This record gives sequence, structure tokens and C-alpha cells, in this order.
Amino acid sequence: MDHLPVEVIGNILSLLGSARDVVVASATCKKWKEAWRSHLHSLSFNFSDWPPYHDYTSSRLEILITQTIFQTKALQFLTIFMDDEREFSAAPVIAWLMYTRDSLRQLHYNVRTTPSFNIIEKCSRHRLEVLALARNSIIGVEPGYLKFPCLKSLSLSFVSISALDLSLLMSSCPKLETLAMVSPEIATSDSHASVDLNSVSLKDFHLELFSSDKFILEVDLLEKLHLKECTFEVFELVGKGTLKALKIDDVSVIHLDIADSTENLEIIDVCNFTIMWPKFYHMISKASKLYKLRLWGVVFDDEDEVVDIETISVCFPLLTHMSLSYDLRDGVLHYGLQGLSCLMNVVVLELGWTVISDLFSVWVAGLLEGCPNLKKLVVHGYVSDVKTHEECQILARFSEFILQLGRKYGHVKFEFEYE
Repeated sequence: MDHLPVEVIGNILSLLGSARDVVVASATCKKWKEAWRSHLHSLSFNFSDWPPYHDYTSSRLEILITQTIFQTKALQFLTIFMDDEREFSAAPVIAWLMYTRDSLRQLHYNVRTTPSFNIIEKCSRHRLEVLALARNSIIGVEPGYLKFPCLKSLSLSFVSISALDLSLLMSSCPKLETLAMVSPEIATSDSHASVDLNSVSLKDFHLELFSSDKFILEVDLLEKLHLKECTFEVFELVGKGTLKALKIDDVSVIHLDIADSTENLEIIDVCNFTIMWPKFYHMISKASKLYKLRLWGVVFDDEDEVVDIETISVCFPLLTHMSLSYDLRDGVLHYGLQGLSCLMNVVVLELGWTVISDLFSVWVAGLLEGCPNLKKLVVHGYVSDVKTHEECQILARFSEFILQLGRKYGHVKFEFEYE
């Protein structure tokens, strides 16, 4: 250990992550102390790392963090994550940001701060590549002054910001590739009721727990779009056909327009979503490169609509992973097997039910027959605590049926995941 360069020791300490562990380890000897002071790259103050954090007052925590940060000289990664009830004063937070701004590349800050100050302004114009903010407000974005020349990833959770400031912030990040927003409070004006975001560099967009009348996303290079627990009257994606992954989870939208961006889709994952299948299928039908399709908990606007699996097999010839949940209404199976063509490339098949019936066995058998090169079948099911005698009989018949299928398809691995 005596022959290790002090820079290597600094890298070792940086991998510890937890600030308390780093401080304890740095007391090993003078050489380790010097490594901490001059070559430490990463510090994390996370309330879950050390139980006594919960017992400290905010003032004491501010002093501990200040003393620790000010003994370092080259911090690149800083995480400050406290419980929801904690609140820091603005003055020490500003001091931390000003002290580390020349070297800092990643900042994760999740603590309520009072009084509010322009935290974005304190982080701009330097080497920052990743910025994750939570439980704070962003106000007064000045596009001519605020610049993030190196920022590639921006995460905003429970952050309050106006639609105009958010748009200006996006324009200040010429290299931004990833934007994630969780429960943002985006204020719109009467003259600007919609949320409009523009980016020439964005590749990954995640939006969760948000409601808006109209949301327009104009992006040239977007590859991943994930909407979760959102409500829109209108959601419009304006792109150049670069989208590769679309994930929609528990979203309510009256008008969804992504049609011009679907031809290069490789992954479609739709869960807990109400759709008009013909309209949605028309949007995704050009995705000839699709290899993963998941339709889970999908509700159809028209009770007579049926997902035509034969059409899926023809339009998505490269499909290797297909996941479908079983829906039975008034005796109508919404994923029909009529004229089933071979899904030649499907190697993983996931099937599930919400309410079990004997038709599920027929459906499973039909899909297995249509996937001659299948390697793995995963059955997802829901089993209620209180089961009637009829439900028990159906489960027993299904179990016996699966045993028979296992003998017939010995090359297929069967897995079961029950809730």
C-alpha cells in the first residue's frame, strides 16, 4: 500500500461514495489524508447512508457538509440527498456551489432550500455535465447569461418552473441529450397555455406525473420517449423519424400525434392505456424494425376491436419479444388468433391475465403454435386472496394444461410470475 500513488488512493476513496466512509478511511495515514484533500473526486451526503443523519438538525448538517467539502480541492461528483422534511439555508448551499463550480461535473441536489435563490445561475457556465435538482424552484432564466456548454443530462423532480423558463433553459443547453421530469409544476400563461419544448440534441425524454392541456415536443434526434402517469388533451411529437423506443404507462390522452416519428421504432411498450387500436396501429405500422412489442393492460375504446396478431406478424417481421395481457369482455377475446401466421423470430413470449378463464389456455396454446422458434414463455397472472370454487377449478385445469404443453414443447423454458 505504501507504493500506491496518491492519485490512485484518491480514486479508491472516490469509489466509497458515502461522505462518512470517505472521512473515516482518510484517517488511515497522512498519505490517505492528502489523497482525500487533493485527489478525491466524489462525495455523497445521503440520509439513507447513515442513520444518525436523521437525528441531526439542519444547521448541524450544513456545518458538517461545509467542513467536508471545503477540505477537498477537486470534487467532480457531488450528491446531497436528504429526507423530505429537511430544509437547508440558501447561504451555505451557495457557498458549496461556488467552491466546487470550477471542477464539478455532476451535481445531484435534493433538499428544500430557503429562501429560494437562482440555483441554476450558480451552476452555469462551467464543466457541469449532469444536473439533477429536486424540491426547488427555478425562476428568472436569462438566456443571454445562463449557459450550460457541457450539460448532457438534466433531471427535474418536484421542481417549480414556468413554461417560458423551461423553454429558455432548454435553449441554454446545446449538448443536452437526456431530460427527465417527475411531477414538475410548470406554470403557463393565458397567452401561452401549451408547454412547448424544443431541442436539436435531445435523445431521451422522460415525463412522469404531469398534466397539461397541450404538450408539444419538437426534437430532431429523439430516440427514447417515456410517458408515465400523465394526462393530456393533446400530446404532439415533432421529430425527424429517429425515435427507437416508445413507452406509455398509465397515460390519458385524447389526441396523440407521433405518426411521423415511428418508422425507426424498435421497442413499443404500452401499459394501462386506453386506445383506439386501428388508429394506434396505423401510427406504428411503419415500424418494420420493431423487435419488442408490449401491450399490457390496454383498454379498447370500441368493445368490438380485436388486435389482429396475423397483421402484427406480417408488419413486424423482426419481432423477437412479444408481451400481451389477456382481456376478455362478454366472451370476446381481444387478441384474436384468427388466421394466425407464424411469428418466426419470436423467442420470448410473455402472456398474462387479470381474470382467469378457460379461454386463456386456448389462447396460450394458439400463440405457442404460432411461434415455432420460441425459447421462453413467461406467464403473468393475478390470483386473488379469496377464490371461489369455480376459480380454483379453472386454476387446476390451467395447471394441468400447462404440464401437457411442457411435454409437447420441451425446448421452451416456462416461467410463472403471479401477483
